[in-house]
Amino acid sequence: MNTLLEKLNNLLPRYEEVGTLITDPSVISDQHRYVKLTKEYKELGDLMQARKAYIGCLDGLSEAKAMMGENDPEMREMAREEADMLEKRIPQLEEEIKLLLIPADPQDDRNAVLEIRGGTGGDEAALFAGDLFRMYGKYCEQKGWRLEVSSCSEGAVGGFKEIICSVTGEKVYGTLKYESGVHRVQRVPTTETQGRIHTSAASVAVLPEADEFDVNIQEGLIKWDTFRSSGAGGQNVNKVESGVRLRYPWKNPGTGITEEILIECTETRDQPKNKERALSRLRTFIYDKEHQKYIDDIASKRKTMVSTGDRSAKIRTYNFPQGRITDHRINYTIYNLTAFINGDIQDCIDHLIVAENAERLKENEL
Repeated sequence: MNTLLEKLNNLLPRYEEVGTLITDPSVISDQHRYVKLTKEYKELGDLMQARKAYIGCLDGLSEAKAMMGENDPEMREMAREEADMLEKRIPQLEEEIKLLLIPADPQDDRNAVLEIRGGTGGDEAALFAGDLFRMYGKYCEQKGWRLEVSSCSEGAVGGFKEIICSVTGEKVYGTLKYESGVHRVQRVPTTETQGRIHTSAASVAVLPEADEFDVNIQEGLIKWDTFRSSGAGGQNVNKVESGVRLRYPWKNPGTGITEEILIECTETRDQPKNKERALSRLRTFIYDKEHQKYIDDIASKRKTMVSTGDRSAKIRTYNFPQGRITDHRINYTIYNLTAFINGDIQDCIDHLIVAENAERLKENEL
């Protein structure tokens, strides 16, 4: 018996069951369950389409081999060509199916919170954080994603000491999660008079955005403050208390100690909208902390950490004098820094996805 086909056949009853459930009014009224089931139905649907194509190829190969015994030379040649094509296609389909059978990261379809902070290097680190922010901004434009700044702290000579954004779109977290870690830059700073190359760093954290039903927040415990925003934005921003600040007591599940979470939001001129976005960031912060064990468990099983693990690990170097980008996780090096820093980062992400899929296949040998 074909083991791969057996696995696909075993999933068919569940696919039919879920297809029935998502039309049940009682399931539709339970949004949490309905969303979960529709996602499962789509994932199983992809597998069922692959199953249909796989069975078609296997049957086609059997038929082609049978026809190779025909007396007609032309028919035999056609059958041989068909068999050759299918013998090449079947292993490709099997690899695609193996990847589909690996459980998807449940976070991948989520929107994301992107946090960029200047690290070692003082003013130059803040300038580099600004370069990274622009890089991701241009990349999001290319993807058709929406990027909104939640809060930022500007550097003394430009760039950002810290900038926090929300990114919404299709499979945002599943794509941007590979960017979490320390990004190192090697270049001559604008403030350098001797022409010496300096090394600076900025950290990037990509967090999956939490839905309302993912985290239980006791809103009665939240302490709210309002304040006037500063910076550009006209008289309204400076004179109206549109900025919001929340404080929330949260018990850290790892230490058992209650900590105070402090979040500020000055994203819009509308105080209610800022409150809503501050709440969203609070949910995401708590969700991320409470799911860190899940992330650590995945990382501990892997020989190399591609998209998860220690966020303090150096993942990439941007060497301006050489025009070089090196991703240290997969030994990926290209000499196309100008295009890369202008948002052309998809090829690097694609290589990281391939590397992660290779790891996952090893972990889930069929």
